[in-house]
Order: sequence, then C-alpha cells, then structure tokens
Amino acid sequence: MTTQPPRDPRAHAFLTPGRIIMLVVAALTLIFIFGNTRQTKIRLLVPEVTMPLWLALLFTLLIGALGGLYAARRR
Repeated sequence: MTTQPPRDPRAHAFLTPGRIIMLVVAALTLIFIFGNTRQTKIRLLVPEVTMPLWLALLFTLLIGALGGLYAARRR
C-alpha cells in the first residue's frame, strides 16, 4: 500500500484561468507585433511620419480608448 504525499494547494494557484488567458493574450500580442514590423507612412494634415505599423495601430487604439473613456465619463 503506497501513500501519496499531501497535495500543496499553492501548486495549482499559479496557473489560474485568468493568468492563462493573459499569457495567451501576451503571446498573440507578440505575434502581432513581430508580424507587423514593416514601416508605414502616416499623414496627418501636413506632416508625414514613418513608423512601424504595429505602433501606428497602438496609437490608434489608445486614442480610441481615451475618446471612449471621455464619452463614458461625460454621461
């Protein structure tokens, strides 16, 4: 008859569903960034800026999120 050692409840605490989801999101983000490193030209009125596509999309996301937060707070 063999006895099993008592299980440590902290052993499963590291891989919670939330952490697994965040690891998957982080991996997908890195894949997106490395897949979109080519330079792109962006023109806003007169100045023309050249930057990586992922960075331009990140700026667009941040501007949209700030606009959404502002609109939500105004209500």
